[in-house]
Formats: sequence, structure tokens, C-alpha cells
Amino acid sequence: MTRPVLTRMLAVLVAGVVAAACGFGAGDPTTPEADPPAASDGAGAEDGTMTAAEFKKDIQDATSSAERYWTGRFEESGERFRAVRQIVAYTQDGEVDCAGEPVPRNNAVYCPAGDFIAYDVNFAVAAFQQVGDAFLYYLLGHEYAHAIQARLGIEHRLTIDHELQADCMAGAYLGDSVRGKALDIAKGDLDEFQNGLLAVGDDPSVPWFAPGAHGTAEQRTESFFLGYERSLSACDLS
Repeated sequence: MTRPVLTRMLAVLVAGVVAAACGFGAGDPTTPEADPPAASDGAGAEDGTMTAAEFKKDIQDATSSAERYWTGRFEESGERFRAVRQIVAYTQDGEVDCAGEPVPRNNAVYCPAGDFIAYDVNFAVAAFQQVGDAFLYYLLGHEYAHAIQARLGIEHRLTIDHELQADCMAGAYLGDSVRGKALDIAKGDLDEFQNGLLAVGDDPSVPWFAPGAHGTAEQRTESFFLGYERSLSACDLS
């Protein structure tokens, strides 16, 4: 990708975009390669989102909505969007590797070498049950943001800057999609986003310059909601 194209694309992305209205079910999203473990039967859940079937549907819908959102952003810049090649569910340490490095359990990653997103299905189901279905949209949105960073050639010297920007971009995707009527937000979803971010933040003792630092719960929450409220203009993509 040449620098002029990248510059033009970045300029369009930070222009305060809003996703075009579009319902769930469009497109042909990639589906997980592993079945999720059995979730509960939804005892106490009013909308049935604690079932294995609903988990799989939410993963598919989250993938599809992220693809539609970024397709729209790239088209506005006159570029063709290339979707992530594959979404991979795994259950064991080393079951999936990225450029020869095993992907650990209790994680979700974007692998630029293979252009795929991998997530530990047990970790995702646990978060789904404990936090709520909205967290799955954040999880896929964050990893898809890393794919967009790779497509735009965005690099950061510090891991924490890369991760907080991805949180902001995930927030922008979700906020713009809600405002553009591409996604419906249910009562409690914003609390689920916040609770999920609180759960994945670094311990405050982790130095901000540590190689694997992602940011404290407060930093990650702030970055996400800046993107959610102000769109991509808040994410410092230039």
C-alpha cells in the first residue's frame, strides 16, 4: 500500500464516520472451527443469551458487523476492504500458532502472519456467561481493530499504545454501528462493556512501558468509551 493511499484512507477514517444502517444476518461471516462448550440453559436470563446456540450466533453476528463496518470505512476512502481470512476457536495451549509461536489459553489474538483471529472458546464462553453477550462484540471488535492497524500500516513502539488504540477503534465501531442503526443496543449493554473492560485491564503494578502491557482497567475503559462517543476521530489514526 503506497503512502498517498494510506494517508487518504486515514483522513477518511478520522472524519467522524457513522456506519450505514444494516441489520444482522447479511453477509457470510466466518464461523468458529470448534463448537463452544455447553453454556447454561439461560436460567435467570430473560433473553436466552446464556445458551450455546446464542453464543455461536453472537460470535457470527459480531464478526459480520465488524466486517460491514470496516468495509464501509474503506469504501469511503475509495479502497476495497479485505476481510480477516479466518476466525478460529481453540481450547488448548499451542493448538493454534502464529508464525510458529503458540497461542496460549485464556486469550484472543489477531495473527498478522496468517491474517486470522483466534480466541480461546472456553475463555470467551466464561466471559459471555459472567459479563454478557455484549462483551463478545467488544472482543471481536478489539481483535478486528488490530487487523485494521495492520492493513493501514500502523505501528507503535510500545504495546500499550497499540492496545489502547485498538480499544478506541473497537469503541468507534460499536458506537458508530449503534448510531447508524446497524446494531441495536439493549438495556445493560453499556454496563457489560464497562464490566468486561474492568475484567481485562492490567494490574496497576504493571509498568506502562512493559512489552505486554495493555493498560489498566481505567485506561482501557477510557479509550473504549472515547471511541464509542466520538468515533474514530478520537483514536489518533493519523
